Amino acid sequence: MKNNRTIDVRPYNIKELAGIYEVGRKTMVRWLKAHQATIGKKEGRLYTTLQVQTIFDVLGPPPGVHDE
Repeated sequence: MKNNRTIDVRPYNIKELAGIYEVGRKTMVRWLKAHQATIGKKEGRLYTTLQVQTIFDVLGPPPGVHDE
C-alpha cells in the first residue's frame, strides 16, 4: 500500500522538518548544514516558507509525499 500524503509549504522548525522526513533531529540538522549555502540561515527558530521550499527541492520530497 502506497502512502500518499501532502505537506504544506509553510514555516517549520527543525523538529517539525525532522518529523516530516521521518529522521531524528540531529540527522536533520546535519542534512541542512550540508546545504546551508543554498538554504540560507534561519532567522529565529523557524525556516521561512521560501527556505522550506528550497529544503524540499534540495532534499527531495519527504517519504510518502505525492509529488504533483
